[in-house]
Amino acid sequence: MNARRILLAVTGASGPQYAFALARALSGRQDIELHLILSEAARQVIGLETDFAPDELAALAHKTYSEKDIAAGPASGSWLHAGMIVCPCSMASLAAIAQGFGTNLIHRAADVTLKEGRRLVLVTRETPLNLIHIKNMLAAKQAGADIVPASPGFYHKPRTIEDLVNHLAGRILDQLGVEHSLFTRWGD
Repeated sequence: MNARRILLAVTGASGPQYAFALARALSGRQDIELHLILSEAARQVIGLETDFAPDELAALAHKTYSEKDIAAGPASGSWLHAGMIVCPCSMASLAAIAQGFGTNLIHRAADVTLKEGRRLVLVTRETPLNLIHIKNMLAAKQAGADIVPASPGFYHKPRTIEDLVNHLAGRILDQLGVEHSLFTRWGD
């Protein structure tokens, strides 16, 4: 594997704009090979919340998988990658991942990522949180996942929604050690 494989899974939570920002930041780089799992619910939310089509997101990836394809490479621990991001991560997907229910390729790939000791970043998108959500975040964190709530920062003085989206996308990429120029860092 010459380029670092990054696996991006998009679930049906609100906020697919974050997934687009991540894909744009990773697409076309010589050092990154972007693989994408796009759920059916994500396709619906993309249509409801953005002016983009799901195929535009898929076009940014080196390879795209259906959430139904349990036989795809990311379902196996022998499929090497440098980290997995679930963005946005619905509370249903969080629950499945936290409890080890491999009901689709996203959940299975996340489970495999954890069992292999690889980086798993869950970008949760819900508010307010109930106790079940919080307990599932704790269980996922205890299993080795990084929890990055879709909570925008303002220290970089955002002027647009795109600035807010890019800030979070950059913070997500920071979790995997991927260099980017999506925002100005504190003190820079």
